[in-house]
Amino acid sequence: MPAFAHRHSPRTWFGSDAGRPLLATAQPRIEALLASQPALPQLWLGAYPGVAPAEGRVLRLYREADGYAGPLRCRLPLPLPTEAFANVVVQHVLDMETVEADALLDEAARVLENGGKLWLFALNPYSPYRWRWRHAGLHARAVFEWESMLRRAGLLPLRDVSGHLGPVWKAAADASPHTPPQLRALSLLVAEKRVPMPIYRPQPRWRWLPQLAPALQPSASSHPHDGKPAR
Repeated sequence: MPAFAHRHSPRTWFGSDAGRPLLATAQPRIEALLASQPALPQLWLGAYPGVAPAEGRVLRLYREADGYAGPLRCRLPLPLPTEAFANVVVQHVLDMETVEADALLDEAARVLENGGKLWLFALNPYSPYRWRWRHAGLHARAVFEWESMLRRAGLLPLRDVSGHLGPVWKAAADASPHTPPQLRALSLLVAEKRVPMPIYRPQPRWRWLPQLAPALQPSASSHPHDGKPAR
């Protein structure tokens, strides 16, 4: 059983000996997904400033005590245009107890373009690694809680892409191939923004078709005398 974690603030814990392996595990995955669409603008919200930004059109912001810093300093709501980013990466920002998770997810959904994806890296509360972030001001949520929050923000969780990664006890290589993935330290949830598009239905163009209209003249049988002399 590993020793209990020393007290850290949420931001400094990810720069500690216990937190750095989590960032190092997720870094190749994040860089690969951002590099897959280098021509499109992408947003990366991180919990620790020590991670090098990816190349390309990536806006990298990290959490501070009173907001976000990086190329721009801001708070919620984010001063970013609506539906401007193809991908939004949220890396451990929502694990901090002081962050309004629902408000941030709403903003992430707003800035995502239709069909864009949110990549959420979060702590796994069922991993034995949880003993290392005790007393650090971090709050881990179960996958079903994250999925409920993502749906409230208007995002559709993609379970076939989501999963678990990272260390189990001490390092990324401390788990055997038979270790259940649900015991790894990180949960990766991927959700897609799907906005229903309006369907164009052309209005019918009415026109008069005499050959289809019934005769407007009264028939001979409807004449009051019915063609017979009155008696």
